[in-house]
Amino acid sequence: MRKPLDQLQQFVRNRIAEIRKFTAECQWNYIRSQSNPADIVSRGQLPEALSQNYLWWNGPKFLEGPDYPVDEIAHVPDQLLPEITVVVATSTLSIEPLSFLHKHNNFRKLQRIMSHIIRFVDNCRQKNPLDRRKSNHHTVIELRRATDAIFKILQHIHLSDEIQRVLSNQPCKRIGNFRPVYNDGLLRVGGRLDHSTLPFASKHQIILPDKDPITKAFIRTIHEELLHVGQTGLINAIQQRYWLLNARSTVRKVTRSCIRCFRTNPTDTTQLMGSLPRSRVVPSPPFAVTGVDYAGPFWIKEGARRPRLIKAYVAVYVCMSTKAVHMEAVSNLTNDAFIASLKRLIGRRGLVQQIHSDNASNFRGAHHELNQIYRQFRNQQDLNRIQQFCQQREIEWHFIPPDAPEFGGLWEAAVKSAKTHLKRIAGTAKLTFEELATVLIEIEAVLNSRPLFTVSRDPADPQVITPAHFLIGRPLIALAEPSLENVKATRLDRWQHLQLMREHFWRAWTRDYLNTLQPRKKNLRTMPNLRPGMIVLLHDKNLPPLNWKLGRITCVYPGDDGLVRTVDVFANGSTYRRPITKVSVLPTEDNSNGSSLCH
Repeated sequence: MRKPLDQLQQFVRNRIAEIRKFTAECQWNYIRSQSNPADIVSRGQLPEALSQNYLWWNGPKFLEGPDYPVDEIAHVPDQLLPEITVVVATSTLSIEPLSFLHKHNNFRKLQRIMSHIIRFVDNCRQKNPLDRRKSNHHTVIELRRATDAIFKILQHIHLSDEIQRVLSNQPCKRIGNFRPVYNDGLLRVGGRLDHSTLPFASKHQIILPDKDPITKAFIRTIHEELLHVGQTGLINAIQQRYWLLNARSTVRKVTRSCIRCFRTNPTDTTQLMGSLPRSRVVPSPPFAVTGVDYAGPFWIKEGARRPRLIKAYVAVYVCMSTKAVHMEAVSNLTNDAFIASLKRLIGRRGLVQQIHSDNASNFRGAHHELNQIYRQFRNQQDLNRIQQFCQQREIEWHFIPPDAPEFGGLWEAAVKSAKTHLKRIAGTAKLTFEELATVLIEIEAVLNSRPLFTVSRDPADPQVITPAHFLIGRPLIALAEPSLENVKATRLDRWQHLQLMREHFWRAWTRDYLNTLQPRKKNLRTMPNLRPGMIVLLHDKNLPPLNWKLGRITCVYPGDDGLVRTVDVFANGSTYRRPITKVSVLPTEDNSNGSSLCH
C-alpha cells in the first residue's frame, strides 16, 4: 500500500488509489508472506495440515509480544514519496496477430477473412450452440463490421497520436480542420453537416490513412467495381462513406498503376534527346554521309498518242552535314532502279562514304506499293547485289531501328518539303517522266537555297550560308588539301581562291549553323533506362491499344552516353527490335523496383 502508484500496473494502481482515498487516516504497515495467514487460504492446504497450523489458528507470533516489527517502507515520510501524476492511458492494438492483412492485395478477400474472425468471436460468446451462425455466406452487416474493424486497425497504426489528442480534447495537428470525433472506436470527420439530412456515415465519414497498402487495395477495389471510373468520380464515390487523406494524389497513384486503364491509354516511353552524331557536326564533303528515303507513288503519263498512267517514285538524298538535298526520279521500285539513282548521285555529287536509311521492314505495314521495297531487301540475291555495289565503292550502309522514323528525322523532313512543293507546282496535273525530273531539279534548287540559320538583320553582314554554297565549285572526287586561311589573298591563284571561299563557308557553318543545333527541343529529362526482363506493350498503329502485343525486353542497346533508346522485345514467339518510343512499360511492381532485373 506504500509503494508509489506510478510503479504499479494500471489495474492495481486504480484500486490502491481508491483504497487510499477511503483510508487516509489509517496507518498501514507491511507484513511478510510467511507471517500472513491469508496466504494459507489463497494457496490452499489439506484439512489435516490446516488443523495443526498454528499461524491459522493463533495468528502471527509477533502479535503476542510488545514490539511490532515495522518494515523500513513503513517509515518513509509522505513528503518523500514521489508525486503522483495523472496519466491518460489509451488501449493500443498490436498488428502482430493480424499480419494476414498485408499478405493479400484483394480488399474483398481481406474483408471476408475479417468477417470470419468476427463471426468466430461472436460464436464463442454464444452459450447456446443453436444460436451460432454457420452459414457460408456473409451478411451485409458482417461485411460492414469487418470493414470497420480493418479501418479501425489502420487508424490505430497511422493515426494513434490523433486519436489520443481527440480523447484528451486537444487540438489535432494533421486533421484539425476536420474537427474529428471518436465514435465506436473509429475516428470520423466532425465537419459542419450535423443539421443536414444525410445519413450518419455520409455526414461523419471514416478517416482513412493514405500511405497504407490496405488503403490502396481498397481504392483499387472500388475503382474496378465502378468499371474503372476516372479520378474525380472515384474520389466522389469514396467520400460517400470515407474521407481519404491526400485523396487526389493517392487516387492518382492507384489509377495510374491499373493495368487495364494503362492498356487503354498507354504512356509513351521517352528518354533524353541524344547528342547529334559525328556526321552532323563535323565538316565533310557534301553527301559524303547521306540519308536516303523514298517518296511516292506519283502518277505520270507514258506515251504520246494514247498516254497511259503509270507510277513513279522519288529517291530523296540528304547530306547529313550541310542538309543539301538531291532528288532523283525513279521509274519503279526495282533493285536496278535504285542502284541507277545512286550512280547518278555519285556522278553528280561525288563519292558517298556512308548511307543511312529506314529499316526495310518499315515498308511491310506501309502502303501496299512499298511492299516491293520490303521484298527487295528480303531477297538475298538483290541484297547481295546492293552490298557488292557498295563494297566496290567503299560505301557503308546503316539502318535505323524498325518503326523508328524519328531516328531519320533529317530525311523525313526533306521528303515532307519535297512533297509540299511538288503538290503546289504540279497539283493534279499528270506529268511525263522528263517533266517530273525537271520539276524535281527545280524543287531541289529551292530547297538547297534555304538558309541554314536565321538571316542576320545587320546590313553589314549580308552573307547567308545555304546548302548551295557547299555544292558550287566542288570537284566530283575531292582530295584532302591543306588549309589556305593564313595565306595572303595576293598569293592565291584562281583555284585557290575558290578553295578559300569554301573554307570561309565552312567557318560560317561552324560559327553560325552549329550553334542552332545546340538546344534540345524535346525530351529534356534523363529517364531511367529500360532493363532486360521488363514487361512492355508493343505499339501497333493498325490495332487498338487493348490488342497490342505483350512482351518482355530481352536486350537493350545503350548509346555513347549510356542511355538506352533501342530494345529487343520477345513477344508471341518472335523478337522485335523497337525504339523505346514504340513501347510502353506496364506499371507493375516488377517493372518499377527492378529487383530481379539486370542492366
